[in-house]
Amino acid sequence: MSSHPSELRPPLRSVRDRIRQVALFELGGLALVTPPFAWASGVPLSDSVGLLALIALLAAAWNAAYNTCFDRIEAKLAGRPADRRPLPLRIAHAIGFESGLLLMSLPIITAWTGMSWFEALLADLGLATAYVLYAFAFNLGYDRAFPIEPQRCGSLSGAR
Repeated sequence: MSSHPSELRPPLRSVRDRIRQVALFELGGLALVTPPFAWASGVPLSDSVGLLALIALLAAAWNAAYNTCFDRIEAKLAGRPADRRPLPLRIAHAIGFESGLLLMSLPIITAWTGMSWFEALLADLGLATAYVLYAFAFNLGYDRAFPIEPQRCGSLSGAR
């Protein structure tokens, strides 16, 4: 048995798996959040779809970067793959993701809707709250539905 550090690291999700995760997350989020956002904000549904689709594209890029970095740090510090993340860290993970996205999306909401910064902040906090709950449930379900497979010796992609 070798004790080389690279052999002790837990496996990470493949690029293919990460793309599937991000795509499913964003499509599901749009379907769940757009109608209540339009109703609560008074922004017409067609404008809400465009706004939330733009934020979803931003979120998809943020999602891939944030989750990859978070997973690597967790693997290095805790020695476990993301699908075995404990509940308190899952909560911190979801809040951290949404906090970063909130900082990036607030200016977009004000520019797109004409809302004041305060109104946009309230709308964005509503979106963030909905997405924190959704992210927690989605990622828990995704990890159970698609567990991380150990990488086989000689495998270059880690994809199935």
